[in-house]
Amino acid sequence: MFRVLLVDDDALARHDVKSMVDWEKMGFTLCGEAHNGAMALSMMEQQPPHIAIVDVSMPVMNGVELSRRMKESFPQVKMIMLSSFDDYDYVRTCLMNGAMDYLLKHRLNTSALLTLLNKAVQQLQHEEREQEVRSAQSKMIERLSPVILREHVANLARDVHGAGEALQAYARDNDLYPLALTYVTAVIQIVPFLLLTESLTDVQKNRFVQQATEVMQMAVGDIHKRTVGYVGEGRFMVLFASEDRSEHAVTTQINQAMSALAHSLEKFLNLKCVFALGTLCGSLRLVGASYAKANQDVDGMLDQGLHASSRRDSLYMEEQKQLLLFLEQLDLERMHQLIASVFADLRSQPVYANPVQAIVSQMLQLVDMTWQRYHPQASLADYEHAPARNELGRVESVAELEGWLLAYYARMVEAIKQQQQHTGGSSSKLSRHITKAVQFIADHYAANISLDTTANALNLNPSYLSRLFKEETQMTFTEYLNRVRIKKSSMLMESSSYALKQISSEVGFVSYTYFFKVFKSITGMTPQAYMDQLKQSK
Repeated sequence: MFRVLLVDDDALARHDVKSMVDWEKMGFTLCGEAHNGAMALSMMEQQPPHIAIVDVSMPVMNGVELSRRMKESFPQVKMIMLSSFDDYDYVRTCLMNGAMDYLLKHRLNTSALLTLLNKAVQQLQHEEREQEVRSAQSKMIERLSPVILREHVANLARDVHGAGEALQAYARDNDLYPLALTYVTAVIQIVPFLLLTESLTDVQKNRFVQQATEVMQMAVGDIHKRTVGYVGEGRFMVLFASEDRSEHAVTTQINQAMSALAHSLEKFLNLKCVFALGTLCGSLRLVGASYAKANQDVDGMLDQGLHASSRRDSLYMEEQKQLLLFLEQLDLERMHQLIASVFADLRSQPVYANPVQAIVSQMLQLVDMTWQRYHPQASLADYEHAPARNELGRVESVAELEGWLLAYYARMVEAIKQQQQHTGGSSSKLSRHITKAVQFIADHYAANISLDTTANALNLNPSYLSRLFKEETQMTFTEYLNRVRIKKSSMLMESSSYALKQISSEVGFVSYTYFFKVFKSITGMTPQAYMDQLKQSK
């Protein structure tokens, strides 16, 4: 039954319309009567009709205003307008607001009314069919999406409740693995994942993972037979579906595919990996157990040497203090001596062992801390002469890793010296007053701070602070503050979670126009151009 709402302030007119048609017999039901547009809207909010027969001239809210409100809130309801001769201009407006057609009251009869009601039904049925087609297409696209398939596979590794059954149902509904008799998983760990990604933003890290996933998928073949899923923290899973029953044949095929995968990672992304195979199983519901076995084997490789009495998994506190001191003093010789003594305890372990990765990570964090002390307004990764971490992907042994780390420290020291020469600074640290001023800016850049407020907070004369700041940083206080704010705004833009005007406010700019001007002067492009560039890179 199609629901019909009558909207007319004239009770006699409503009675005439009701008496013209055998509503139930013709497939309609009168779901209500409203005396004006406001009352009709209230009733629609409770239960929207399929069709509304609306008089143009009514008190409180006339049919013209009602048609406008219905177009905004109930566009699916078909409107049939009733009017007298002198209301035609209003009717035309109603038609522009989406009304289907109109009837002149003095010509209203059963035949004319049924014609328009059936016309409304045809439109409703046509729109319903179109919606069903769009919904079916949308569901098909969603079901066959590689992202959805990979998520189903990854959920097995994440031990999500019912993941095996969900994957089996998904595969059945989408005709995946149709001839498979045997299933097995492989677990892959990118060896230097922690060291490669800990200094990246979330956007950069996600891009890194996506590239690795695509390269692995390309290496193993058809995603609907061999599916790569990302588990987390540099760990991936491949689900293999084979038509062979022979364990030997299946194992041979998978070993060949995994060798191709490891080769592709190294060739295209300069990444080393370790992997292990799980047990064979005959059902997708049992694949979780296959993953657990492979995952345990990979963990065993990464934890090698961790429990030996002569091994350790972190820097000693004294070593951390000494390295920080040598870094601040730019004493490269003593840095190398200390690093060599630490690696003397690590050389018998594989390069992918967790203790090795953890200790190198600590050493790299000390580098970042030192750089921030010299340049709190800039990231080490943004400086063009700074050492890059992407070379870590080619490291194959602890000895090579030690050599890489020594070179990294050497390049970092050289970067600090070059940056100081570029800004006209000396190799010594900033004075006590300017160090405090720089820290105050880092802590309060988002607030409405100025040279005067900073000087007052530090109990200094503003003129003295201004002169000292310029001498030691080669920038005015305002220039330095603006660079810090623009740097922070760029980081917010990468998250894609804020509008530009909100970002300008978040980093301390009172005026968006001034933010626009400063951003362009420092970066060479407008904020919107920078956002567009980020979107393209994604």
